Order: sequence, then structure tokens, then C-alpha cells
Amino acid sequence: MKSDVLKITKDEASLSALIAETKKAAEYANLGAKEALRLSLLAEELIGMLPELLGYSDGSFWIESEGKKFDLHVSLCPNEFLTADKRKKLISVSSDGKNSAAGGIMAKIKLAAQFMLVDYQRGRARIPAIYADVLKEGDGDSSVVWSLNDYQEKARKKKGEIWDELEKSIISNLADNVLVNLQGDKVEIIVKKEF
Repeated sequence: MKSDVLKITKDEASLSALIAETKKAAEYANLGAKEALRLSLLAEELIGMLPELLGYSDGSFWIESEGKKFDLHVSLCPNEFLTADKRKKLISVSSDGKNSAAGGIMAKIKLAAQFMLVDYQRGRARIPAIYADVLKEGDGDSSVVWSLNDYQEKARKKKGEIWDELEKSIISNLADNVLVNLQGDKVEIIVKKEF
């Protein structure tokens, strides 16, 4: 089943509608209270990174479900607020891999989406150093894909601070996977969870 597709903006009412749509999907699938809470937490984590991204992109949100398997989708497309100057500034921040605001896994997911939005014309040509080992060529319509599972696997091997950050993350502990796909000039973020 596919939920209603909601147009999203960075205002509070728009983002609150995403939570309401998530609760409807949980009810429709007859999730228990604990499962519904976990699905809502995943939606809230996703919503937390959207205000900045929606400052220069248009977005939509929907949920696809089959039984107790859920995919929370956000699709983003650059808009008129992503000027050439803004694009250049964002590329320089994301390309150096030293964005001080990129602490925590949600910030890294947001940074991957930002990079894909602002530099979609070059695709893999200018992958920031912090993503070089986890961004992959996509299959089908996707040209570039970032995966939480791939990131976790690399972090597991390295251990240290990155692994500690993942162990404390809500999305890392609750989601089965998070994918950030570049499809043409659109970026899609998909949070996957099966109960």
C-alpha cells in the first residue's frame, strides 16, 4: 500500500503532517503500540534533518508498506533558492569532509543528501572524502547510492568514535537500512523497517 503523497515544506504544520501520516500507516497495518512508536521515532529522525534541506529544495513524503514492512520516502528536488552561489558554497563545505556540523549519523545522512542535491550534475565526480568508501554506483535509475548498512559495515571494521556514534543513534538502532539515492536531479531518502 502507498500512503498519500504529501508535499512538504520546512514549516511546522507541514512536518507535523508527516507524523500524522506515519501514525495512519501504523494503524492501517495494525501495528502494536511499541511498533507504532518505533515507526514514529524513525519518521521524527527523518523529519529532523529536513528543515535545512527544504531551504533550497522542494520535497514530498510518502510511505509504502506491505504487511509490517515499511519504507518511509522523502523525495527532494532543487528549487529556485539553490542559486549558483549557494550551490558553490555547499559543494565546498561538503567536499572538504570537515563540516563541523556533520556530527552524528543523521548529520551524515543529511550531508550525503545535500551533496547529491547540489552536485547532481557531476554525480560521483566529486565525492567528499568522508563518503568515498560508502557511496556506490546505483543500479536502475539511481546513479549514486549511500547506504546506512554499508556505512555501519565500514564503521564496524574501524571501530572507534564512528562506531560509538552509531551505537547511540536512534535511526541506526531502529532502521533496517537508510538509503540516499540520486536519480537525475532528485534525491530520495528511504528509511526501511520491517516488524
